[in-house]
Amino acid sequence: MAEKIDDITVNYEDESGKQLVKEVNKVILTRGSWTTIVFMYQDIDRKTDQFGDPKVTIRRYKKSGNHFRQQSKFNITGKKQALKIADILNKWFAE
Repeated sequence: MAEKIDDITVNYEDESGKQLVKEVNKVILTRGSWTTIVFMYQDIDRKTDQFGDPKVTIRRYKKSGNHFRQQSKFNITGKKQALKIADILNKWFAE
């Protein structure tokens, strides 16, 4: 668990130290006791041992004591879905 918002990551390694999730980028949308972060990441494909196409996850964290704990998440599983969501939001807020 991270003590500072800037230290929160989605990077993940297995017990042997092999990286299974690689953070590509992140944007902190809100800061405070409730924090929202958008991450771009890649998962390892266990068959090819290569990182796959980028995905996006939006995560909410709540500060509990001196640590931030994940409370919820929404995963965007691919480029097509991400662009469709962006298109919808652009239409809604263009009015």
